[in-house]
Amino acid sequence: MSGAIPVIDLGPYIAGAPGSAGRIASELRHIQEKTGYYCVINHGIDMGLVRGAIEQVRRLHGLPLDERMKLKVDERSTGYIPLKSSVYVTSPLGENDADKRDLNENFRIVRERAADHPSIMAGRRFTGPNKWPAEELLPEFKARMLAYFDAAEKLGRRLLPLYAMALGLEASFFDPYFTDPTWMTRNVHYPPLEPEDNQFAASPHRDHSFITLLPMSKIPGLQFRNPEGAWMAPAYVENAIVVNGGEFMENWTNGRFIATPHRVLAPLEDRYIIAFFFNPNWDVVSDPLPGCTGPDRPPAHRPVQFLKHLCDYVDGNYVGGSGGKLGGGGE
Repeated sequence: MSGAIPVIDLGPYIAGAPGSAGRIASELRHIQEKTGYYCVINHGIDMGLVRGAIEQVRRLHGLPLDERMKLKVDERSTGYIPLKSSVYVTSPLGENDADKRDLNENFRIVRERAADHPSIMAGRRFTGPNKWPAEELLPEFKARMLAYFDAAEKLGRRLLPLYAMALGLEASFFDPYFTDPTWMTRNVHYPPLEPEDNQFAASPHRDHSFITLLPMSKIPGLQFRNPEGAWMAPAYVENAIVVNGGEFMENWTNGRFIATPHRVLAPLEDRYIIAFFFNPNWDVVSDPLPGCTGPDRPPAHRPVQFLKHLCDYVDGNYVGGSGGKLGGGGE
């Protein structure tokens, strides 16, 4: 079914209007405790950047398969991931058949870092280096994608004080945890393929992230599960960015803020999206945040380092040969 999605107007907050941060934080607290998903408007991202990046994703997936396979994901966990390479069997939703692989292909890009960055020198997964298509094939790809990712990271940072205030913390609380964020992106093509029974473009799951940012697409497919357990397709909101909480946020807040269950149905036409997973530094541990435990809310999760959490998530949901350890190979 279709339904309205909560909309937060960031315009007054970005403009520095007195009291706007507190009002939005209060609204955000209610959303994250009840549903975990919403969209933002007047968010400060130039929609030309969004359209330019989506067009580059379309062109990337339009390259011949042999060119895409030259960029196939490797042990550093960046690059091209072929069709039917994932299914979210680690999802607590219990709805996914491991033999019904998801009908999408994607290209994983992480935060761009210098070759001598400590994480790259140490060989840490999901920290780079990125793979980029040959300039003669896609001359604008790298510049346009990085321009959009810079804007998305800026939006993520603008949201951090609101999340801190929603939790009753100082606005600057999260700053030390996001000095070198381990953000990751899925630049996805959902082709119009006929699914088998209980097969999806993206099977029911919760994201690994702190929060996920996703420019809203006019082409339907995305559905969220509401608190009553029904799947809801959010009505389109012009120029909006969808935001949802992920598993690391839920663990870090000791279940106070919800990681949103969602799925993507096979579309009737080619659908291209950019999912930006805004995450803390690789070594942040999900010890319960202040105010998230008490006599009526004992610790419910074993604290885990973010990078281990991310590696376990990908290894459990992606097949061997496509960046994970799920049984079998990709197609």
